[in-house]
Parts: sequence; C-alpha cells; structure tokens
Amino acid sequence: MFSKILIANRGEIACRVIKTARRMGIATVAVYSDADARAPFVRMADEAVHIGPAPAAESYLVADKIIAAAKQTGAEAVHPGYGFLSERTSFAEALAAENIAFIGPPVNAIAAMGDKIESKKLAKEAGVNVVPGFVGEIEDTEHAVRIANEVTYPVMMKASAGGGGKGMRLAYNEQDVREGFEATKREGLNSFGDDRVFIEKFILNPRHIEIQILGDKHGNILYLNERECSIQRRHQKVVEEAPSPFVTPKMRKAMGEQCVALARAVDYHSAGTVELIVSGADETGESFYFLEMNTRLQVEHPVTEAITGVDLVEQMIRVAAGEKLAMTQDDVTIDGWAIENRVYAEDPYRGFLPSTGRLVHYQPPVEPWADDGDANGRRGIGGVRVDDGVYEGGEVSMFYDPMIAKLITWGETRDEAADLQVQALDAFRINGLGHNVDFLSAIMQHPRFRSGELTTGFIAEEYPDGFAGAAAPDELLRGLAAVGGVIATVDADRARRIDQKLDDTFYAPGDWTVRIGGVDYRVALEEDDITVDGASVDLEMEYTPGEPMAEIALGDDTLTLQLRPTRAGYAITTRGATHDLRILQTRVAHLADHMIEKIPPDLSKFLICPMPGLLVKLHVAEGEEVQPGQPLATVEAMKMENILRAEKQAVVAKLNAVEGDSLAVDAVILEME
Repeated sequence: MFSKILIANRGEIACRVIKTARRMGIATVAVYSDADARAPFVRMADEAVHIGPAPAAESYLVADKIIAAAKQTGAEAVHPGYGFLSERTSFAEALAAENIAFIGPPVNAIAAMGDKIESKKLAKEAGVNVVPGFVGEIEDTEHAVRIANEVTYPVMMKASAGGGGKGMRLAYNEQDVREGFEATKREGLNSFGDDRVFIEKFILNPRHIEIQILGDKHGNILYLNERECSIQRRHQKVVEEAPSPFVTPKMRKAMGEQCVALARAVDYHSAGTVELIVSGADETGESFYFLEMNTRLQVEHPVTEAITGVDLVEQMIRVAAGEKLAMTQDDVTIDGWAIENRVYAEDPYRGFLPSTGRLVHYQPPVEPWADDGDANGRRGIGGVRVDDGVYEGGEVSMFYDPMIAKLITWGETRDEAADLQVQALDAFRINGLGHNVDFLSAIMQHPRFRSGELTTGFIAEEYPDGFAGAAAPDELLRGLAAVGGVIATVDADRARRIDQKLDDTFYAPGDWTVRIGGVDYRVALEEDDITVDGASVDLEMEYTPGEPMAEIALGDDTLTLQLRPTRAGYAITTRGATHDLRILQTRVAHLADHMIEKIPPDLSKFLICPMPGLLVKLHVAEGEEVQPGQPLATVEAMKMENILRAEKQAVVAKLNAVEGDSLAVDAVILEME
C-alpha cells in the first residue's frame, strides 16, 4: 500500500479523497492555486504545494507542475479526482514515466473511453446501442451544418473531451448550429484542452441512467447498480439518486452486464461510470443507448456508497496498489435509498445566473462528513451527509465550478430520503451570494419528482417561466403569518424593556396585520392562544430577537426558518421559498395603502452584465442597428459561455467595455439610443 498520495484536484473532492486516505493511514499532499491558498483541502492535507495562478490552465491543468510537486514531496501515487486532468492520457503516461502510480484506469481505457468520439466507435463495434450521429472529425461550421441537416434536428454538439455539462450545445435549427459550434469548440479547448466536437441526434424526453463500474487489475469487474441523473439544467446534473425509481431488476441486470462487457473490452480497472440514455418506458432494457463512459470518479458517487456501503475512493486506491477486489457481484446489494443535491452558487430567481463572491455566512445542516470507516457512516449524521470544500468567509471564485456543497440523504424509502433533503435544505444557511437551495427544496417537494416520472426535460417543463419559489399551501402561509405576529410581539416587548425611556407605559401589542404575497392576515396573540383571521393556529416556537434561524412546530410538522429583518417586517425562508412579511399593528395597517409607491428606473436601453465574468466577444459596433434576439455580447462565467441578446430593435449608441474585460455584476456593457 502507498504511504503518501497527491491529490491533483481542489475543493470538495480533494477533501473527500483526503478523508479516506487519512483513515487508511496514507499521508496526503495537496496542490493549490493562488485562489485556493486558504481553502479547507489545503489545511486538511499533510503537505501542500503551490502550483500557480488562479486560472486552471495555469495551475490545475498543468501536468508538469503536478508531477514536480509529487516528486518534490515523495508522493508514490496521484488521485486526479474528477475534471481537470482526470481523463487526460498524457497525464497518466507522464506519471508512469516517473514511476508514480495513477489512481485511475489504464491509459488505453482512458484513451478509448475518455475520448467521446473514440468511445462511440468502440461501443458500436462491441454491439452496444449508440445514439445516431456523426463521430468523425468536423472541419468547420459549414461542415457542422451539413452534418446536423443529415442527422436531422434537434441535434447535440459535444466537445469530444467534455464533461460536467461543459462543451455542449443543443441545436434546433441551422442558426443554432452556426451560433453554437464555435462556442462549443472554445469551451472544449478552455476546459479540457481539446477543441474537437462531435454531433449526435438529441433524444427527446429521455431518462439519464448511469451504471457504476468497479474493476481490479486481475480481471474482476463489477457493476454497483445504477444512479438516476435525469434532473439536469443546461446538461449538468442537479439531482442524483440511487437506485432509480424507473429501473427494474431485469433492466438493471441487462444494463449492468452490458456495461461490464464494454469495460472488459478495454481491460478496465478502477472506478468508472457508463452513462446511458433511456427513451420511452420500455422496461425490457432494449431502449437504452450508450452515451459515454467517464473513466474517473463521479461527482454523484456518494449515493452509490450510501446504498452499497462501498467506499469507492478506498477501492480505487487499493486497486491502484494492485489488490484484488474483496467482493463479488453477489455481494453488491441495495440497502435503502439515497439522494444527492448539488448546492450551487447561482441565483434561480434570476435565471440561474452564476453568483460569485464571499460566503459571508456558511453553515451546513450537519458537520461535513468524516470518514470513520463504518459503512453506515457514509450516510452521514442521521442520514444526512454534507461533502464540501468551502468555509465561512471564503470566496466562490469565477475561475472554477460554482458548486458549494453536495447534500446527500439516506432513508429506508425514497420518500424518507426526499423528506430529509427538504429538512436539511431548510437548515442550510448561506449568505453573501446567490444559491439554489430554495430551488432544490422545491424539486424535492414537487409531485412529479415524488412520483418518479422524471426526464431530462423536467426543469424546463415544470419551470418554463423561471423559478419564483416553491408553492406554499394556505396552512403554511397562515402559520408564517402567526410566526410574524410572535416575532413582532417579542421585538416590541424587548423594545419596551430598554432603559432610559421617557414613557414607562409602552406595551407589547398582540394584534397585528401581516401581509404575505398581497394577502392580509389578522393575527391576534392571547395568553394561551394564537389566532389567524379568528381561527386558532397550532404553533410552538422559541424566538430570541436577532437570531437568524428559528425552529418551530406547526401542527404535526417541524420547520426550520431563516429570518432576515426588512424595513417593514421580516423575510422568512423555508420549504423552498422566501416570503416577505409586512408586519404592522392592526390599528395603523390601513394607513400603509396611502404610501407612495417608488417606481424603479427604466434600464431598458442598457445591456447590463447579469453576472461577474469575462467579456469574450462583442457582436456589435457603435452605430449598428440590432433586431430582437440578435446576439450582442458573450460573457464567460464559471467556465460557461453565455450569449446576451437584444430584447428590442434599437441602435447601439455607445460601447462601455471591450473584449477581454472582467465585468462585475450589473456592469453596463453597452448603451442603446
């Protein structure tokens, strides 16, 4: 067994690998960029080596720097995590040349399966169903247009070395191909160092199922069941679960055996994932198509660990050291249900725009998961596990993926795991930047999610007009109105106790009008009763003025509330939505209707940058007339390119930025006449 390994990655996955290595008695080395100098994974590792500036292309993607750090510290092996160099054959070959073990699959398997074009060719030769498309070299945009017309729309353009939703564009017509082909090439080059692109038919309303593979160097290959990853946004997974609510035992066996055969064809060892697209509801297993194979650890591996009890990182390390798998296919079981939600730094209320900045407050619902070697321990605390790599006061940088944390819950049933997600998401406290916690909670509560009727179009179909918060039942709104009355009374009672008042007769009123979403609720607090519009509310709560969170019992339900004072009351976040409460004494509440409404300024003549990012391209010049929908500028944020378009016909009056500028959120890029 190795005595020291280097982790060629950052963030939560670096922390994840360090935890298992520490339990196994293996020393660890972290490598870090300027942006990560104070990151938790750097502090956790036994040693840390600085490898360059913040941009990944100058640090985490430079193999020579990683290898130099390994030699400098005496690391015998390197774990690549996911992304960055994890599927780069040249990196694995360079490590081998220095007699440093690569904790991953053999070079030939990475070459065959990590390259999306070559993997499709191999899968087709092996008799595996593949999605129709073109997997050869595409010369230029015109060639791409001809291919797309032949395959027939809609088509998907993908970077050959892509992954994680990057380097992908969906095209419904020729114009989409012309606009997206070059962007796909650039994203592939910037994120993976490879600008080759292939085109395939886009399967409408599919499910996304993946099979976890694990093999050793002695010819033993197993499948560790499946994961359902159908809920995606912009082709990037948002929710993952294991097992799938759709896959039957017969289908699982058919998928698993075919994926093992594919892995065996390239002499695969280590952990890997075969991703499949499943069309229709054919449970015979004949309706699945090979999508790609990821020759690395997946972001969503914890849900497999939770239902099987297998530590995938430990197995990868043992396999790399030459050990045989200590289990057979018959030992792989399914115990309970696990769900993972990816907590991202993005604002779902503003079209999921990336949100970078400082984590002013960061408090996960439980302490980050610690690997104590117990199989049940991989389910966290009380079935709640948090994998993260951030800290309060730290910064979510524009240079890397915007994931803040992974929230994993385990229960005996799917509903139990989903209920735990809702409770844990309520208790996630993140301030300082936008995040998607409300959105994740809304998905967990959605009737369609609970029914298991999932496709990759779930988010687009259920939130066609964007996200405005989870729908709240009337019972919850009445309860929040009662909470508002309690908070206002406690605050008023505290105010009357302040010393040096002129009048000692001030009292804490108990009759309030609470407005939520345009509806007024009359809240009355008596000695042993709270009423809303004359009806009693079964509410128990303890509240201390100034506390940002409160636990309440509302009927038979227990809720965690996040509280933020506003000018007219409180904003209360719970169950996937933020509710603004205007709280006034009932005797004066009617006067609020006479207040003059402030009209926001008209900003329609400005093109405003919706997120911090890099101005990659300006598509127009001063004096140019533009039409609705015409591209105006392309901004890169979190390694993704975003095209900003004209909303109306106008003439460009002034350009306020040039290509290559780093833009802040709400920066004015250009002005219209």
